[in-house]
Amino acid sequence: MASKFFHLAVLIALVASQAMASDPSPLQDFCVADKNSPVRVNGFPCKDAKDVNVDDFFLAANLDKPMDTTKSKAGSNVTLINVMKLAGLNTLGISMARIDYAPNGQNPPHTHPRATEILTVLEGSLYVGFVTSNQENKLFTKTLNKGDVFVFPQGLIHFQFNPSYDKPAVAIAALSSQNPGAITIANAVFGSNPPISDDVLSKAFQVDKKAVDWLQAQLHPVCVQEKMASPSFYFLLLTAILALVSWQALASDPSPLQDFCVADKDSKVLVNGFVCKDPKDVSVDDFFMAAKLDMPRDTKISKVGSNVTLINAMRLPGLNTLGISLARIDYAPLGENPPHAHPRATEILTVQEGTLYVGFVTSNQDNKLFSKVLNKGDVFVFPEGLIHFQFNPNPYKPAVAIAALSSQNPGAITIANAVFGSKPPISDEVLSKAFQVDKKTVDWLQAQFWADNHN
Repeated sequence: MASKFFHLAVLIALVASQAMASDPSPLQDFCVADKNSPVRVNGFPCKDAKDVNVDDFFLAANLDKPMDTTKSKAGSNVTLINVMKLAGLNTLGISMARIDYAPNGQNPPHTHPRATEILTVLEGSLYVGFVTSNQENKLFTKTLNKGDVFVFPQGLIHFQFNPSYDKPAVAIAALSSQNPGAITIANAVFGSNPPISDDVLSKAFQVDKKAVDWLQAQLHPVCVQEKMASPSFYFLLLTAILALVSWQALASDPSPLQDFCVADKDSKVLVNGFVCKDPKDVSVDDFFMAAKLDMPRDTKISKVGSNVTLINAMRLPGLNTLGISLARIDYAPLGENPPHAHPRATEILTVQEGTLYVGFVTSNQDNKLFSKVLNKGDVFVFPEGLIHFQFNPNPYKPAVAIAALSSQNPGAITIANAVFGSKPPISDEVLSKAFQVDKKTVDWLQAQFWADNHN
């Protein structure tokens, strides 16, 4: 009982604090959701650390498998991995989704009140866009091909549409909240329960009440993951309902106070992150990158047999202040992404090809290892700041993963490189005592070539 009140007090302090985090900020290595607790907090109370095991951070999510799009009138299916499905995500500020689109299917205009979304196309093509808030209501659109990346800023109405008449499409999306929420615009406005007064809606949309009544008859409350309303209404409604969204954000990265703050990399002003580009100079290409994340990377240039392709705010200026980034990781047979830490981000990873042995180690005093073998479609979470790794145990076949990180610039500290490859080197006296080896061993380690596996 005492531990419950302790966790409650900690979480209340978090909520009351001015620390900028869209989800509650972690004050320990992890806070696995205790879904059976009667205590109500922002998110979930923490499970007792003694009861936590590696499966709290793992989900056999089958994200490699096609999902059924025939049950949705919109022709899409969103498989969301959030804290409700993966308890280890609690307080870590990130989630992941697979989105399947039938030919001519769409993920209709909707918002995520608590999250920015970054998306990459795995199969097919998508026509995507978002609309800024009042007064401009400016539409930014782009056609994405396989391997491209696009960003949808937090809280803005956005959509994805598969323009192909005969081929399905698939995307992987990451969202900067453990529970991003989804408001499908047509469903919320014309399918609410009880319905919004037709007096209100006829005036808001400048149509007669019969038109409102007809629209309300088409729609009823549905879950975006399961059923969506007729696609013919969504684009008509897209620019009309922006007043629905005006959300106050808290984020571990600098919080957005406007729709977006595209990085102005030419500015000489130094701030946390980047200064904002003038909105008049912003274009859709600030949110888009032909990243070729569908293409295999060269793993031979790294001694560890891996290659990390990170899409962060340095490469995609639209990510500035939005608290998320994305990476493709290629592993040679027996290759690894060696023990490292992200000082500013939690990582959520799904296997695209092959098998990975993964793990992370908790901080002092326990230094407990949580490890798991992941197969194609599985999902795993590495909590912020903890040392973690991925290893391809197959001596013959490569592996590929897509990872999302809860910062526009997560940083990476490869442990061996930082300790034995620093410039200038750390004193061998310090290291020989720290690792309990003689100085000759330290000197030998420091003489090795410590290569970076990021590009």
